[in-house]
Amino acid sequence: MAAAPVRQRSGPGGPRAQLPPCYYEGYLEKRGPKEKAARRLWTCLCGNSLYFFNNAKDSHYVEKLDLSGFVSLKDDCSRDRNLEAARLILRMKDGETKLTAPNLESRELWKGFLYSVVDLNVPSCLTLLPGQLQMLKEMVDKERSRRRNRTPTRAPPSPLSVPLVGEIPPCFRPVSRTEAEVLLERHPDCGNMLLRPGRDGCSLAVTTRQDLNGSVFRHYRVTQRDQGGYVIDVENPIPCATLHEVIDALVEKTAGTLQPFLLEEPYEENITYVSANDENGERILHTAPSSPLPKAPALPPKQDRWPGSPLSRSPAPDRRILTSPVPASPTNPMRRLILSPSPLAQTFNEELKMKLEKRRASQE
Repeated sequence: MAAAPVRQRSGPGGPRAQLPPCYYEGYLEKRGPKEKAARRLWTCLCGNSLYFFNNAKDSHYVEKLDLSGFVSLKDDCSRDRNLEAARLILRMKDGETKLTAPNLESRELWKGFLYSVVDLNVPSCLTLLPGQLQMLKEMVDKERSRRRNRTPTRAPPSPLSVPLVGEIPPCFRPVSRTEAEVLLERHPDCGNMLLRPGRDGCSLAVTTRQDLNGSVFRHYRVTQRDQGGYVIDVENPIPCATLHEVIDALVEKTAGTLQPFLLEEPYEENITYVSANDENGERILHTAPSSPLPKAPALPPKQDRWPGSPLSRSPAPDRRILTSPVPASPTNPMRRLILSPSPLAQTFNEELKMKLEKRRASQE
């Protein structure tokens, strides 16, 4: 069972030279979770990812499958039109990918490389030759060294380092991919689509959940355009002016199947407080009474401070206040009132003086 040789890559400055080291490659038929038919592609296991090319000579890959979301790998015993072909089912967190190897020997070797690069350990449950097991061991050592020497990416200072443009939809949640899946699965009645920061801190992502014999999660990247607005990175990119349009576009494209996730946080219905028991000092939680508090008694009407003031409610002013002598005490309020009469009192005195003069003239 000879291993497929690793072909020489393009020149030192070519696109394939910038990929991680290639451990194994060969033709596989691939059918993704959204694909209706399988395609025969040249497949390269580079680092911790599978890169798919149209043919062995192409320098630009057409698809990439990151194995960090690996769940399981099992044989597919269904018959193929090619009786020698051997099928595999590669299950990832975001769906299943069906792979078809040319024969059983090739499938067994692909399984060995995939298990080894995912677990960083040579599997013991496969039927492989000693030379192939040694090749897998050397690959594990190289991959461990590559990951150890890889420059760690600096974590973004915040869940999203790029400032958002426009109003943020209420379905935005600053959570990770796993936390988003847990939220959607735990609260199915609150919606099945939420907006969250992307892993790289420079983009956004939309996580959705639907039921199909269990929870089915999908994640869509949303990037911010240099000229303004956003775009949903799918096969046919969908440009949107605002984040609200991003959510509306996904609702419209799915005929309302996807709905924004709106989790209403519960509020307390009663007022509670903690107090200590005077006898034993134990602290107890109390619920305040729900009946309304009694109203405070109304205050009596305010009385005028100066009964003799011209603004008092007396039916008529007392003339003696104007004519009787006032004691010489400097603290007497009546003396201050006479010394500094109000404009109303002056008008009243002038009218009274004129009436007295007319009465005296008529008597004479």
